[in-house]
Amino acid sequence: MKKYNQFVCLSGLPRSGSTLLSAILSQNPLIHSEGNSAVCQLMWDMHVSCTTTSREQITANNRESTVTELISSIPQIYYKNMDENEKIIVDKCRSWTIPDNVTLLKKYIDKDIKIIVLERPILEIVNSFYKLYKKNNIEKNCHEFLNLNSEPIMRSLNGVLHAKKNNQDNSFLFISYSELVENPHETMKKIYDFCNWEYFEHDFNNITPKYKEDDSKYNLPGFHDVHPTIVKSGTKLNNTIEKCELSQEVIDKCVFIDNNINNINNRLNQSLP
Repeated sequence: MKKYNQFVCLSGLPRSGSTLLSAILSQNPLIHSEGNSAVCQLMWDMHVSCTTTSREQITANNRESTVTELISSIPQIYYKNMDENEKIIVDKCRSWTIPDNVTLLKKYIDKDIKIIVLERPILEIVNSFYKLYKKNNIEKNCHEFLNLNSEPIMRSLNGVLHAKKNNQDNSFLFISYSELVENPHETMKKIYDFCNWEYFEHDFNNITPKYKEDDSKYNLPGFHDVHPTIVKSGTKLNNTIEKCELSQEVIDKCVFIDNNINNINNRLNQSLP
């Protein structure tokens, strides 16, 4: 029996505040929001199995209806041990904006699915990764972050841009990192309105992840650290350019990508009724 009332997705770009937002949301006793989830990958793997390697047996035994049961039950099995009062799942995964995954969500979870998408300038994201690797004494070629369709940034960016271009049914709510850290109260109200939740008064001066990720599994300590209070410094692009230690070549490429994103945003905004 399904324990939750609503399944909401938290996605977007890395280093754009999803861990912070998850920690804030988990202050609400009705919301279960933890670290990076395997639900998206599990649903996709089951879908692939049912439509390829297992398809012959499924169709030969008239088990097509079982496919729906198998895939749709993954979230409730994955979250079966959550607190009884937690009736809303906020599932965090950057891949939820990928078109095929959105299709799975609408087919097997909720045709009116809500997906919160966090954004941040690419220059700020690369600079944040660089500082994190440097802090851990790890050598990293920052050019690799900008390779076409690469993880963790560019593949996620492709998903975010696709979501922007295909948001006719308002499945996606786009939140910028600067919005979250500079105007947290207004940002949370926007999220609550989007998800049709009764508002909960959050404490932005006492933020502690209820379900903390073990960053040793990523071999990158501090990857998902959250400050107890919201840090507002260093969120503007110009400040990042002045303070970052990236090579000029990487800076120029990031700025080029960010300018293209801004142009796309402007065109999309102009096309709105």
